[in-house]
Amino acid sequence: MSDTEKKRLLKVRKKLNQNRPKFNAFESWRFVKIKPRWRKPRGIDNKMRTNEKGWPKVANIGWGGPAAVRGLHPTGKEELLINNVNDLKTINNDTQVARISRTVGGKKRTQILEAAEKLGVKILNAGAKPKPSDFEKLEEEKK
Repeated sequence: MSDTEKKRLLKVRKKLNQNRPKFNAFESWRFVKIKPRWRKPRGIDNKMRTNEKGWPKVANIGWGGPAAVRGLHPTGKEELLINNVNDLKTINNDTQVARISRTVGGKKRTQILEAAEKLGVKILNAGAKPKPSDFEKLEEEKK
């Protein structure tokens, strides 16, 4: 698929997302114990299941976006989950971007960020660069 076609489909997906309703579980707005996450309505007399007027919309295949760009980041690139420095070596910079796993700690995270900078890999959840503390500034001034 060409870049122009991908960009067009990403715009179509964005436009569809603006009009797509939030799909909530049946009567989640009424009971605290029912979470708003989507659950298919089941039941012989369920008005939502039978798509009656005045009831929320039900998720089905018609609400889906374009299949060619499904699961892609808004930049049009595929997201890869990174757990260690070796995972960075498998990334193709032209078509993929990295997201550091939430289970990665601080020490390994800094190693991954340094390696990504050397390899030129874009990290989605890199965060702000840490500012040197006052203590580190004093150390530099002594030298």
